[in-house]
Amino acid sequence: MRDEHKIEERGISMSQEMQNPKVGQGSIPKSTNPYGRIKHVVAVMSGKGGVGKSSVTALLATWLQDKGYRVGILDADITGPSIPKLFGIKGKAKSREGALLPAVTAKGIEVMSINLLLDREDQPVIWRGPLISGVVKQFYEEVDWGDLDFLMVDLPPGTGDAPLTVMQFLPLDGMVVVTSPQELVGLIVRKAIHMAKMMSVKVVGFVENMSHLQCPKCGEVIQLFGPSKGERVEKETGIPFLGSLPIIPDIAQLGDEGRIELVHHLYPDFFRPVAQRFMERFEDFKGPAGGRP
Repeated sequence: MRDEHKIEERGISMSQEMQNPKVGQGSIPKSTNPYGRIKHVVAVMSGKGGVGKSSVTALLATWLQDKGYRVGILDADITGPSIPKLFGIKGKAKSREGALLPAVTAKGIEVMSINLLLDREDQPVIWRGPLISGVVKQFYEEVDWGDLDFLMVDLPPGTGDAPLTVMQFLPLDGMVVVTSPQELVGLIVRKAIHMAKMMSVKVVGFVENMSHLQCPKCGEVIQLFGPSKGERVEKETGIPFLGSLPIIPDIAQLGDEGRIELVHHLYPDFFRPVAQRFMERFEDFKGPAGGRP
């Protein structure tokens, strides 16, 4: 009985913490970067692993770069980083005058990830929450990003330390949520959406990844995870549906080979509708995003 009372008391405390406006976006001083001007910070979140969140981050960053914007990617998935692999980045990050220097992709996207600080890319990071949160803040405050139009932040799945740190401390302009057609994933993604609302973070929209597969022989469309839930989730949550992305094995292979920057060249219609809808929604509440002069 005593343990049950402790659980109940802790539950009440947690409920009060979740409703306390002090955890909101506007009550904690935001991190700053002294090495340049970062105009817009956009996080990509899923709430659930394995839905292609890092791929969507990389594709959106590459599309923006192709349109003339100066873009960086902060890989906040400290225990499961994917961004360096998608872009074929190897080696360790360098430093200059106390600042970390981001790696640069073939097309000029700046990247900072924990994998660029490890001796081996398969070396595990076995850290508790405070260490993870500290590194996420360092990746914003102590990296010489220079002048960027967009800094994309690739969040780990779930609603834990790294997403909380990003939403509390980074000056976010918006967030994109990635989902897939399964009912279970949709439920978990709603948690991410609710978290963003509680933290006063604007959700630009959500992307439904892995919506279908087209048979290469007969052309039949196969809905591996069931029919699209995009329009239904938009009605239920009020969050704009940015569009669906099919499964295309050749695109997955490009990511595995570290050549994801070629996707928009080889498959120009694959991501364009989602990216254009993102820009429309982003400019609706932020105004035009300045690119290169």
